[in-house]
Amino acid sequence: EKMEMNLALYYKELGRFRVNIFRQRGNVGLVFRHIKAEIQTVEQLGLPPIVKDIAMTKRGLVLVVGATGSGKSTTLAAMIDHRNTIHPGHIVTVEDPIEFVHNHKQSLITQREVGFDTLSFQNALKNTLRQAPDVILIGEVRDTETMEAAITFAETGHLCIATLHSNNANQAIERIMNFFPVERHPQIYLQLSLNLRAIISQRLVPSLDGKRAPALEIMLDTPRIKDLVKKAEVDLLKEAMEQGVEEGCQTFDHVLFQLYKEERISLEQALINADSANNLRLKIKLEGLRGDDAINALLDKKSGDHTASAFKIQGGASGNVTPIRKR
Repeated sequence: EKMEMNLALYYKELGRFRVNIFRQRGNVGLVFRHIKAEIQTVEQLGLPPIVKDIAMTKRGLVLVVGATGSGKSTTLAAMIDHRNTIHPGHIVTVEDPIEFVHNHKQSLITQREVGFDTLSFQNALKNTLRQAPDVILIGEVRDTETMEAAITFAETGHLCIATLHSNNANQAIERIMNFFPVERHPQIYLQLSLNLRAIISQRLVPSLDGKRAPALEIMLDTPRIKDLVKKAEVDLLKEAMEQGVEEGCQTFDHVLFQLYKEERISLEQALINADSANNLRLKIKLEGLRGDDAINALLDKKSGDHTASAFKIQGGASGNVTPIRKR
């Protein structure tokens, strides 16, 4: 009837798959995504330790955001498994479809799949509070009703973890606001300032070892960030995250710089995935890292940033930086 559907399939010999079925040109199309049977830990995934602290938050709203295929579900599974391993409680998940299957450890886990265990996200979420949950996981926020439910769960003293398609924390908040009419925006900004605990934004960057390295932007509810959200000054959040490093915040550009400095990713991948490629180029140049010739070549070829172009690295990897005034 709906001409498309999502489901999960399990084959004993092959494992578990997430499947999207759709029609195109009058024929049936399918996309399969393989889901690893083993849930990897935060350490195995190479995620920062702060992710475990976020998973243990007592109450509030936590969002894991990123593009399709950025590893949101894998990170989410690691967070739930960490809490399940060390903390008793009741974790209720509503997913479409269920991807990672969790076993009971310290916590009781109830996993509900839309279309099999419930008719819709809305139906499931309406009844979730009657199931005495401590943690509520929403597989994906797609509409106003689901977003409103997530905020309500946080306001009623529960930890609600949800995923959202967005590139970074700024865009995540803008996307949330787009779910609601303009006249409700002041109220929603206030609710977010009181209840939003963290936004984890994730990208998977091709690494030099042929694998992919997770790059995570983390926005925490520091006093400065809470105040900016309340005032709807979303454009200043990036600066506040840079100032909140000691409290656990980190930006994409900071993480990409560290990955490049540790020689885990190439310069090209660092720049492609940066929020501000020009600022990252300049930071790398000023640090005098190896690969200075490549950086200068990229600057000459791609950069229109006069400030960045005014610097030339001299002395190879010695770290000596001489500003050259352009004539």
